[in-house]
Formats: sequence, structure tokens, C-alpha cells
Amino acid sequence: MSSLTDAKQVDRQELLALYHSRWQVELDLCAIKAVMQMDILRCKSPPMVQKEIAAHVLAYNLVRSVMAKAAYLAGLLPRQLSFKGALQLLRAFEQNLRYSPRARLSVRHAHLLAGMAQMKLPYRPWRVEPRAVKRRPKPYLRLNEPRVIARARLLKRQQRYVEAFLR
Repeated sequence: MSSLTDAKQVDRQELLALYHSRWQVELDLCAIKAVMQMDILRCKSPPMVQKEIAAHVLAYNLVRSVMAKAAYLAGLLPRQLSFKGALQLLRAFEQNLRYSPRARLSVRHAHLLAGMAQMKLPYRPWRVEPRAVKRRPKPYLRLNEPRVIARARLLKRQQRYVEAFLR
């Protein structure tokens, strides 16, 4: 689907390249939501939700920048590397990098980049994914009030049952 009105103005290869770029954006959003666990926002106020989204996007861009450096050193394109694999490797190296002596930091950083370069994705030009929700609904109701109030209400109900049973 396109908003272009004159089909002769645009080359088919250009249109295909635009569609491919759109697919990459979809994959990026999926990575931010699923891999970085932003599928459920935990904040309640709009300003805090904006900050939470901004923090996730910042973290995503930082991981992508490290991936770009690893790809450059390996002679690859950044999109050829696995985002999830890179994030897992960064998390695994976190303590190692944080507490390493300055003299060893560059060596450990090089090992991290080399490991990231090994996380190459297979070439799948015609990959498609279904547009369907996989998350199954839970059999429980949603908690729409503070947990303290819900607990108090349940304890009160439980106390009434106990009193009725003892009569």
C-alpha cells in the first residue's frame, strides 16, 4: 500500500527498498518492546511514561551503537547482527567491564566487540511474520486499585466468612 498517485514517477526497486526499510522499523519496535521488556509500561502518569519510553529508546540506541562498532570492525553491516544476542552479551559482560582494571579494559572491550561480531543473523530476504497477538489472556481479573486496599477488602471478606462459620 502506498500513498503515491503516479506509478510512473517511482521505480519499483525504490518502492521495494522503502518497504524493506519499513520492515526494519517494525523489527526495531519489536526489539524495543519485546527484547527490552517495554511491552508493559510500569509507570502511571503521562510524564513518567514518556521518561520510561525515552529511557528504553536511549538504551536501545546505546546497544545499537556498540553493535555498529562491532559490525564495522568485522566488516559487516550493523543489521546483520542479532540485537537480542548483543544485548545478552552486553549484560553478561557488564560486571566484567565495570570492575576490570583500566589496563585490561581495552582488551575486554575488544573481546566484547569480537563476541558481538559472531552473533551474525542468517540472510532471510523473504521472512514474514503473522500479525497476531500471542499473549494469552489470564484467568484472573485485573488489579484496578491499590494492592493495600484490595488486601484489606479480601481480609474483611475472609473475616466475615470465619465469623459466619463459627456461629
